[in-house]
Amino acid sequence: MADVPNSGLTDADAEIVRRVVAGDLTAFELLMRRHNRRLFRLARATLRNDAEAEDALQDAYLKAFKSLGQFRGDAALATWLSRLVLNECFGKIRREARRQNLMPTLVHSADDEQMAFDMDPTNAHDDFAPDQAASRAEIRALLERKLDALPVGFRTVFVLRSVEEMSIEETAQCLGIPEATVRSRHFRARQMLRDSLAEEVDRLGPALFEFGGACCDRIVEAVLARLREM
Repeated sequence: MADVPNSGLTDADAEIVRRVVAGDLTAFELLMRRHNRRLFRLARATLRNDAEAEDALQDAYLKAFKSLGQFRGDAALATWLSRLVLNECFGKIRREARRQNLMPTLVHSADDEQMAFDMDPTNAHDDFAPDQAASRAEIRALLERKLDALPVGFRTVFVLRSVEEMSIEETAQCLGIPEATVRSRHFRARQMLRDSLAEEVDRLGPALFEFGGACCDRIVEAVLARLREM
């Protein structure tokens, strides 16, 4: 990648991109580990299935590795990666819809057509008694099921805003939609969940769709193995 002094890339991201473009797999592993949690959560929120989310993320990483040389830095690296992940997720949904002779239910308003598309469990507490931990796990599972039931446009906005705690501007850039749409969808998603889950949403948000070290390692190792076979 050529130097992009006016780009949105940080110096650290620019250096990683240069190393990856030069074929440095160690740098690509670092890139994946930096972005893994957020991107997995984005894929999980879109596909509602852990295994399919991992598959989509791996495929997106492979495409990122091949196309980083064309990345001009017009957007943040995290935004660019998020859009690759969303493209993979939506592609999976469309292929599954075709297999079932169904129309994809992705578009809920006109601006959704522009969506060409990253959860941190570090705030989880370990000092709860076993019964409290079990209760929290049940609430989290219930909340995840409720989130899975939301339309995808609302679900992805909710995860990025309430779980990832991204700003309205960052969420809009990530999803390729107007900031006003982010505001309205986030409000509507919270409204859908508010009756029984509003308090749990605020308290358990960072622990949703748990993404532990084993999952991170599995994704990284699988992508690196596939790259070495190329």
